[in-house]
Amino acid sequence: MEEALLNFISYLKDVKGSSQNTVLSYQRDLQKLVDYFYVQDFKVIKKINITNLNSYILYLEKEGRATSTISRNVASIRAFFHYLFKEGIIDEDPTESIKSPKIEKKVPDVLTTEEVDILLNQPSDANAKGLRDKAMLEVIYATGIRVTELINLKVEDLNLNLGYIRCQDDKKERIIPIGTVAKEALKQYLEQGRYVMLKNKDEKNLFVNCSGEPMSRQGFWKVIKYYTNKANINKKITPHMLRHSFATHLVENGADLKSVQEMLGHSDISTTQIYAKINNNKIKEVYSKAHPRA
Repeated sequence: MEEALLNFISYLKDVKGSSQNTVLSYQRDLQKLVDYFYVQDFKVIKKINITNLNSYILYLEKEGRATSTISRNVASIRAFFHYLFKEGIIDEDPTESIKSPKIEKKVPDVLTTEEVDILLNQPSDANAKGLRDKAMLEVIYATGIRVTELINLKVEDLNLNLGYIRCQDDKKERIIPIGTVAKEALKQYLEQGRYVMLKNKDEKNLFVNCSGEPMSRQGFWKVIKYYTNKANINKKITPHMLRHSFATHLVENGADLKSVQEMLGHSDISTTQIYAKINNNKIKEVYSKAHPRA
């Protein structure tokens, strides 16, 4: 089983060209599956059937795993066994009748526009680090891109004259407009901040750390945590909360879901519809407070 898993991981990297995060997620989920079956003394992958897989899912439930975690594991298992079947390693795909647990879509936490203003006004423009931090925060809120997409932006992905950034994720490309404030923050960072932090003039990444190296995910998390504390906002702000806030504020102000879906890079509009739900909840709240007969 270990060999089959290693081959599958190589397939994801070399053939499908999956991102590092995707590969690591599959590897983590499937290693748990392999370990479970070794304990059960199942070492021949051909002998695993739907009953065995359902037992494993039940085991995850008994361990108290979140529904979303179990659902992700089921997706990983499906992909793995589909690959084994396609490669002729197994004669039948036992995952054809496997069912994912139903995930209750949780309404995400978002910031108010006032909280966003307070947070984004925290970085100082008196030094290179402050200019970088300001630009990063403005861009992630202005575009709703993921933190991985933010730190992987290249200088060539910017078009400040036309006011957009080019974002690439898993071989897909999308063009996202940026507003005046984000453009100005980027312009200041490029003209007064980035060259101060650079150690290698050939560095292509837009955002760099104080050592002149490409900014990391952990580095940006620290940036957000620092300014959250400085702003005295009593919320656990994450990069994804800024993404949710971007989408929610767009929908609240009349943006159509299809446009928001394209900017966020969602493959399915049902994922984007959660922001319409947030907006509907807010409309009901406003009505309840404002209408004399509510």
